[in-house]
Amino acid sequence: MSAVPDRYARIFLLSHMRAYTSLAGHILGSHPQINGYYEMHLGYEDASALDRQLAAYQQDEALKPGSCYLFDKLLHNDYALNPERLGRADIKILVSLAEPEHTIRSIVHLFAQKPDPDLYASPVEAARYYAERVRALAGFCRTSEWPYCYFDAELLQRAPERLLPRLTDWLELESPLSARYEVFSQTGKARRGDTSERVRSGRIDRTRTDYSHVVIPEDALRVAQVAYRECRERIVQGAAESVIL
Repeated sequence: MSAVPDRYARIFLLSHMRAYTSLAGHILGSHPQINGYYEMHLGYEDASALDRQLAAYQQDEALKPGSCYLFDKLLHNDYALNPERLGRADIKILVSLAEPEHTIRSIVHLFAQKPDPDLYASPVEAARYYAERVRALAGFCRTSEWPYCYFDAELLQRAPERLLPRLTDWLELESPLSARYEVFSQTGKARRGDTSERVRSGRIDRTRTDYSHVVIPEDALRVAQVAYRECRERIVQGAAESVIL
């Protein structure tokens, strides 16, 4: 594939697993100005990462004519973002958290279905991941000088009509984000986000999935709840823009 000049601004969504990020990625990636919709499993600590991102995306998808953004989401502490070292001024950062109890149960339910035993099929380990990730996001927001927009992840499902216009404005898009989205070549594939049938529907499903069969030990849940409450408060306070429940 021939090289394409990297004229693309970047959108980064910083969040955690099971926070409606596949839905967010598909809504953003369906906009004519935005390329990208899945997690690329890259860190962004220097300018060379942007070249890797562009090359990796072009292996799966064609860049849209007239588009100006390239999107990625970072959900794990293994993949760091250092916007100050990327050598670009045209970076937009979104930060999003979902409340812990439903999120942790969702993580456990997902990983318990995998054929091989997985670390996050354990409620204790899933809760530990959640608390550590939320703290890392708060740390990023505290130490980075880059402006960011925070939103409660549940708004994507519960009130997209309130959230999407705000994100449209923050990203300075020429047309509004839509609750209807495209299904792409990597939609539903392993390591590309949500693998359930819901993401293939092309629309927001407002039905809340019941994971009440998953039991989280009280001590592990309490630690996650404290991390969420304290970190969310700090993240909202430091945000240049916020949309909350």
